[in-house]
Amino acid sequence: MAERIHLTIGKLLEKTAEKAPDHEAVVYTGLGLRYTYQQFDQLCRKAAKGLMALGIQKGEHIAIWASNRPEWLTVQFAAAKIGAVLVTVNTNYQLSELEYVLKQSDSTTLLFMDSYRGTSYTDILYELLPELRNSKAGELKSDRLPFLKHIMLFGKNRKPGMYLWEDLLEKASLTSEKELEERMASLNEHDVINMQYTSGTTGFPKGVMLTHYNLANNAVNIAECMNLTANDRMCIPVPFFHCFGCVLGNLACVTVGATMVPVQEFSPREVLKTVESERCTALHGVPTMFIAEMNDEDFASYNLSSLRTGIMAGSNCPTEVMKGVIEKMGISEITIAYGQTEASPVITQTRVHDSLKRRVETVGRALPHIEVKITDPDNNREVERGRQGELCTRGYHVMKGYYKNPQATAAAIDDEGFLHTGDLAVMDDDGYCRITGRLKDMIIRGGENIYPREIEEFLYQHPKILDVQVVGVPDETFGEEVSAWIKLKNGEHATAEEIREYCKGKIARYKIPRHVVFVDEFPMTASGKVQKFKLREQAHEMFKL
Repeated sequence: MAERIHLTIGKLLEKTAEKAPDHEAVVYTGLGLRYTYQQFDQLCRKAAKGLMALGIQKGEHIAIWASNRPEWLTVQFAAAKIGAVLVTVNTNYQLSELEYVLKQSDSTTLLFMDSYRGTSYTDILYELLPELRNSKAGELKSDRLPFLKHIMLFGKNRKPGMYLWEDLLEKASLTSEKELEERMASLNEHDVINMQYTSGTTGFPKGVMLTHYNLANNAVNIAECMNLTANDRMCIPVPFFHCFGCVLGNLACVTVGATMVPVQEFSPREVLKTVESERCTALHGVPTMFIAEMNDEDFASYNLSSLRTGIMAGSNCPTEVMKGVIEKMGISEITIAYGQTEASPVITQTRVHDSLKRRVETVGRALPHIEVKITDPDNNREVERGRQGELCTRGYHVMKGYYKNPQATAAAIDDEGFLHTGDLAVMDDDGYCRITGRLKDMIIRGGENIYPREIEEFLYQHPKILDVQVVGVPDETFGEEVSAWIKLKNGEHATAEEIREYCKGKIARYKIPRHVVFVDEFPMTASGKVQKFKLREQAHEMFKL
C-alpha cells in the first residue's frame, strides 16, 4: 500500500522530472508535440512565471474553458506551482452557465479556446462582456463580473480585449526564478488548488474546493489500483475539466512518471489511431466511449495489442461491454472506479486481478487510506453487510467544502467527517460495493451528472410554462436521458421542438430534454408532493423503454 504523500502538485511534477528527466511525459500525436518530463516541467514553470507577471496571487481563482489542449495541461501544473486555484469550466456550457460559474467563483482570469463543436466561445464572451471589445488586455471592467480582469485566448489571432497564450509565455521573463521558488515554498499541501462545479439539488452548481493533498493522494492510489508504472503510456480521451481527465488521467500519470497521451476532442477513430500509433498501454473512458470505439466500422483494422489497463467509470458498465473491452480490445486489467467530485474523486475501485463478475456487478472496494461505510439514511447508523443504505466515506480525499456555501458543506459532510454521497449501495463481506440507486434526484447521462432541479429552474423562465418536472428515463446508448413533463399556462400551446429550441445555446446540449411531454396534472402524494417515480413509470410505457 502506497504511503500518503505530502507534496504540492507543482512539487510532485518537479520531483518526477528530477527522477526521469528524459522520459516522455506528454505526447499529442496530431500536433506532432512531444515533451520529456524535464521539458514539460520547464514549460509549466515558464507559464507559472507568466501568470505571476500578470499579478496572479496565491489563492486567486483562474478559470479555464477548453478541450484537452496542451495549454490546458500546462495551466493545470503552472497554476499549481503558484498556488492559483484552477476553476474548471465544462466545455458544454453555454452563456448562462458560464456567467454563473465565473460570477460564483470570483474568477479574475479566464483562459479559453475560440470555439468548440460548433459553439463560438468568443461570441459568447463578447455577448456576456460587451465592454471587452473596447478594453485593453488585462484591464477589463465589467458590471456583470466585477472580479474578472484577464481574458486569454488559446490561438494565433488577436482579438479585442484579450491576451494570447504566447503573451503569457513572453511575460515569463518579467518574473525571476527566485520569485517562483519563493512562491512555491510558500504553498501548503492543504491549500485549495482546484475548483470543479457540480450541479446542485437546489438548482445551482456548487464549487467543490479540492486541495493538493486531496488530489495528489487520490491520484497515487488510483495509479496503484491500476498497476500503473513509468513504463505505461496512457491515452486520455476523457475531458480534463472533469476529475476523470485531470486526476485519474494526468495526475495519476505524473505520480509514477507514465506518459500522458491526450486526445483533444473525443472521437472513437481518434482514440483508436492514437492507441495504435503510440502503443498505448492504458485507456480511460465512460462506457459509451468504449461502445463507440468497438462499434467503429474499421475497429478490426487497428492494432490495440499494447493495451493492458485503464479505467471505466461514470456510469454502470454492462457485462457485454466489459467482455468486449477485455476480449476485443485486450484490456485484460481494466478497472472500474466510483466516486464523485467531492471525493477528489475516486472512493472505490476494482483491482486489476478482480473477476469479471466483480468488475461488472460492483464498483470495487475502498482505495487505500479511505473509509467507506453503508448507513441507514433515516438514523445514520451503519447497517450490516448485505443491506442497502447510503454510501458514506471519510479520509484524505474528502473536499475542503463548497465555495461560499457553508450550509451545503454542512449538509454533505457530517460532524464525524464522513461525506454523504447520496448514493444507495450494498457492501459485501469483502468490502466490495454495489451501487443500487440514488437518494438524490440525479440523472447520469453518458457519464455527465445532471440535476433535474437545474433544468426545471431554467425552464420555469419560459413564458408559456406554468410548471415543469424533469426525470431521468433509461436509454440504451447513454444509460439515462432527460425527460421534461410540462404544464402550460392557461390558453398557451407549445411543441416539444419549441421547448428544445428555447434551450439551445442557453444550457449544455446534454441537459436539453430528449423527451418532452405536455400534461394537465402531475401524480401527487396526499401531502402535495410530485411523485417522480410515477412519471418514470409513465415514461416506460410511453416511450416503450
